[in-house]
Amino acid sequence: MEESGYESVLCVKPDVHVYRIPPRATNRGYRAAEWQLDQPSWSGRLRITAKGQMAYIKLEDRTSGELFAQAPVDQFPGTAVESVTDSSRYFVIRIEDGNGRRAFIGIGFGDRGDAFDFNVALQDHFKWVKQQCEFAKQAQNPDQGPKLDLGFKEGQTIKLNIANMKKKEGAAGNPRVRPASTGGLSLLPPPPGGKTSTLIPPPGEQLAVGGSLVQPAVAPSSGAPVPWPQPNPATADIWGDFTKSTGSTSSQTQPGTGWVQF
Repeated sequence: MEESGYESVLCVKPDVHVYRIPPRATNRGYRAAEWQLDQPSWSGRLRITAKGQMAYIKLEDRTSGELFAQAPVDQFPGTAVESVTDSSRYFVIRIEDGNGRRAFIGIGFGDRGDAFDFNVALQDHFKWVKQQCEFAKQAQNPDQGPKLDLGFKEGQTIKLNIANMKKKEGAAGNPRVRPASTGGLSLLPPPPGGKTSTLIPPPGEQLAVGGSLVQPAVAPSSGAPVPWPQPNPATADIWGDFTKSTGSTSSQTQPGTGWVQF
């Protein structure tokens, strides 16, 4: 994996102390109680940066930013950064001067939260480095990844209950089938309780039904033409003979009939 050309900042802590530590005589680990914690050799600012896969712990002056020491870290946890056995606020780091000389020094934080952030920043960086390495390997060898086997094993069977499937389909109900129309236009049925149309005579006339005169009814609002009924032969001469005289020359109008006798 190639290193990127820029350097990113992972963590900055404004207060860190540096201690001279005695050589480790055994492999039991470092103990901060053996250091002179009340007399730090140097105090300043800590900054963790990353460039590609490498992380760098930089100890800088608080005011000027001048570099005091730097510890390259290629893996974590590892020999470049170690925790002490008796405290969570102190660590041992391996610094390098760029000329091949190395030394181990102790660093400590006055706040446990700063020590926690220091630890997490290194863990997150190398977790990201591991993921990038795995992605690069998969891109180079895509056929070597795990394959999903969807085939049936020997003796493995599958059962389908078709009867229940049909039962569920029938329970949903069949859609109602509408009768096909014989023509392009379908007629609607008359409204319930509707009345039949009433025949209407021409204006100013009366309609004779069964030998008696009736008043014309109101025309229906449908607007459809109503045929005029043909006169019944049995009652065709209901008006009488106007040419015959009744023996009275009176021109008195009969009340209620609307007709004048001559």
